[in-house]
Amino acid sequence: MQTQLAKRIIPCLDIKDGRVVKGINFLGLQDAGDPVEVAKRYNDEEADEITFLDITATLEARKTTLDMVHKVAQEVFIPLTVGGGIASIEQMYDLLNAGCDKISLNSAAIKNPDLITQGAKRFGSQCIVVAIDARRNPNGSWEIYTHGGRNPTGIDLLEWAKEVYDRGAGEILLTSMDCDGTKNGYDLEQLRAVSSSVGIPLIASGGAGSMEHILKAFENGADAALAASIFHYQEISIKALKAFLKTHRIPVRITD
Repeated sequence: MQTQLAKRIIPCLDIKDGRVVKGINFLGLQDAGDPVEVAKRYNDEEADEITFLDITATLEARKTTLDMVHKVAQEVFIPLTVGGGIASIEQMYDLLNAGCDKISLNSAAIKNPDLITQGAKRFGSQCIVVAIDARRNPNGSWEIYTHGGRNPTGIDLLEWAKEVYDRGAGEILLTSMDCDGTKNGYDLEQLRAVSSSVGIPLIASGGAGSMEHILKAFENGADAALAASIFHYQEISIKALKAFLKTHRIPVRITD
């Protein structure tokens, strides 16, 4: 009998000028603490991974991010993914060398898809996560957006997901723009469509508001669930969430 891989719970932290921030659609940002301290808390709460997104991603902020990654990697013992403004192999190397485990590419990968191919060849597919922000069209298909969901591309979600897979990405981080921030649940139809189109792990993002929403994501093709506010504001504890998932026969990593 084949053993199922454990499903993963991933808190997402937005970083601005080296600090964790909270806000809605990048507006009304408030300082939410030191990245090292916040990351340590999630490490202790048995998160499976942590994702940091540099939401300003200027050259100056990039230096701050390198310093932050180095400090976090020394204190945290779960995989760390970093994204935001990464547009070259050199930037990937610097971040991986500073201690992160995976690189998340989004807008830069659409502008230069070869970045996925080269990153996978240089560092291994397991290091390359492609983040995709998609919105449903009136005809029922989904369109890719870039630059934090502001710019439509005319690119079809499923076509792009297949290209990302073919180019050697190790994972897809899929955010439903229609569901993001609503806390009404993930876009399950979207998850099913993408998971059946590619042969790599799929991280669900956008819409988590309850434990049931995360359960449904796992039942509809997601290999990991990413969320921000429900964890930041401690509306849901990761340990309680994993206990809930286990009772519903979802394989999760639980430390005795």
